[in-house]
Amino acid sequence: MRYHNITKDDMLNGDGLRVVLWVAGCAHACPGCHNPVTWDPEGGLPFDEAARQEIYEELEKDYVSGITFSGGDPLHPANMQGVTELARRIRSDFPDKTIWLYTGSTWDEVRDLEVIRYVDVLVDGPFREDEKDSTLHWKGSANQQVIDVQKTLKTGEVVLHG
Repeated sequence: MRYHNITKDDMLNGDGLRVVLWVAGCAHACPGCHNPVTWDPEGGLPFDEAARQEIYEELEKDYVSGITFSGGDPLHPANMQGVTELARRIRSDFPDKTIWLYTGSTWDEVRDLEVIRYVDVLVDGPFREDEKDSTLHWKGSANQQVIDVQKTLKTGEVVLHG
């Protein structure tokens, strides 16, 4: 797994103040994407122990609500194993922190992936420029869903967050 940035005290990519891991690699190539520099899975830097420690130092702060995985696409094949392992570890080490994940894939495409078990909120679906709406919370276009993953897994029906 490779990444472009770790953002601290982010208020735009989920509830509360968050640490955001911006991974490299996205095959969706959505027209109008706000972050096309992250599409190349070979871009950015290798995710190493120093990067993990940087994230952990943020998560140890009481006022940080959790982590958001974004990019790029955290569920791109180049990221799947690394994101799954990191999410599993964070869920274990920081059970009171929330995990958000942004993907261009839909709920139906990802609901059976192991990583989904560790995610609290999933923002799914490709960005669609023709449905862009800057007034929407936590998503860029109206087709995307902000899904409460744990409630959805329990009920079997998509439950929206918020």
